[in-house]
Amino acid sequence: MAYWIMRSEPETYGWDDLVRDTSTEWDGVRNATARIFLKEMQPGDRAFFYHSGKQKAAVGIMEITRAWRPDGEDGNWASVAVKAVEALPRPVTLAEMKAEPRLKALEMLRLSRLSVTPVREEEWRTILEMAGR
Repeated sequence: MAYWIMRSEPETYGWDDLVRDTSTEWDGVRNATARIFLKEMQPGDRAFFYHSGKQKAAVGIMEITRAWRPDGEDGNWASVAVKAVEALPRPVTLAEMKAEPRLKALEMLRLSRLSVTPVREEEWRTILEMAGR
């Protein structure tokens, strides 16, 4: 199983929207590096749902339910299907992640403009611990 952080602005599509819908197509990503990451995702992988914009915090856990398929009119991009698994007991903010020494190599912090980034297993466990789970 692989782990990821997938970011969305809550004003556009947030955690509450995913919980209401139970599942969605994670599409519209238009970055070549993020596309590579989407193509690496497999059913059963887990991802933190991260609210970008004002909140800047990981708020929930999703599961990848379908591997990538072409996205966009030209089919040059990628999307995956996801479903809500559970809300984190408490959000883990970007400031908290930056302050945690065990997360110093977290790809999201290094590649801050990407909406999809991998998370190492030890980083996944650290963020869960920070969330109180």
